[in-house]
Amino acid sequence: MKKKLILESGEVFHGEGFGAELETAGEVVFNTGMTGYQELISDPSYCGQIVCMTYPLIGNYGINRDDYESIEPAIKGLIVKELCDLPSNFRTQITLDELFKKKHLSGISGIDTRRLTRILRNSGVVKGKIVNADTDDQAIISELKSTTFPTNQVEQVSTKTPYANPGRGFKVVLVDFGSKLGIIRELSQRNCDIIVVSHDTTAEEILLMNPDGIMLSNGPGDPEDNQQALEMIRGLLGKVPIFGICLGHQLIGLACGAKTFKLKFGHRGGNHPVLDLEKNKVAITSQNHGYAVDQESLKDTDLIETHIALNDRTNEGLKHKIHPCFSVQYHPEASPGPEDANYLFDDFIHLMEDFKNKKNQ
Repeated sequence: MKKKLILESGEVFHGEGFGAELETAGEVVFNTGMTGYQELISDPSYCGQIVCMTYPLIGNYGINRDDYESIEPAIKGLIVKELCDLPSNFRTQITLDELFKKKHLSGISGIDTRRLTRILRNSGVVKGKIVNADTDDQAIISELKSTTFPTNQVEQVSTKTPYANPGRGFKVVLVDFGSKLGIIRELSQRNCDIIVVSHDTTAEEILLMNPDGIMLSNGPGDPEDNQQALEMIRGLLGKVPIFGICLGHQLIGLACGAKTFKLKFGHRGGNHPVLDLEKNKVAITSQNHGYAVDQESLKDTDLIETHIALNDRTNEGLKHKIHPCFSVQYHPEASPGPEDANYLFDDFIHLMEDFKNKKNQ
């Protein structure tokens, strides 16, 4: 079926549709990963976005049962240069097209993804819509310019009720802003007793669970749209160790008095170099975010910058001067991407151990 992608800036790309036969609109972004499309599609941080894959061939190893990062995808659509209809991998169960049909998602293939990526890099992310080939271009452009997308993405993807993932180690409350399953997997491998709670859970409710540590997950959207979470974080600082990832990192920054800003085209992919300023060591990281902590705003806070991105020198890590609290902008659980930063989960375990030992002295 013939389809086209229309951007609010006026560009039109013609291609072939795949997945469900429906039109879909969202913020158009690009991801530089060569693999990991299944994890990307199921990452809740992509809620409300249409993702352009810069690697040309997508779907070549199919879809399997093990690589999902959530049960229900929150992505709005996918843009690829070439869609593979005959995947070859021993774990393959269905094709990417079949998954999109089952999950009622829309995609488009056969367009110039290099040209689209250059537009997004030069002009910044824009609103776009995948539509049928006979749709009036100007009508869609006008519609996109007047459309305001929802700002409650975290509410859309966060769990509605608390649930447990039992273990016999430290009790960790994972605040779900759109958490990937990889975070639960890493904590479980360290035998943590995990309780996953909703994004709007209060500090008082969390402390009643008597946790040894708090994990603030990744998630979609503008961190400033989550004011209730800032109050929760302020209520927990100093009372229990905290580790924040991606959106959780940004929320820690805001809760401690720093500011955030929207990046021109964001960081999305599994090949982003990050420098650890304390260890003078570089890690290749998995990233997916459109906002960053403003480094200048850190001067009047109790936060210390610990990591920076080597591509654009933006902030990638923080720790608190006084309280047991640290965070990173990238994804140490990877999924997809390199596992260079996996050690940060061990650092979190050590932080909980130290805090518990000092408390018992």
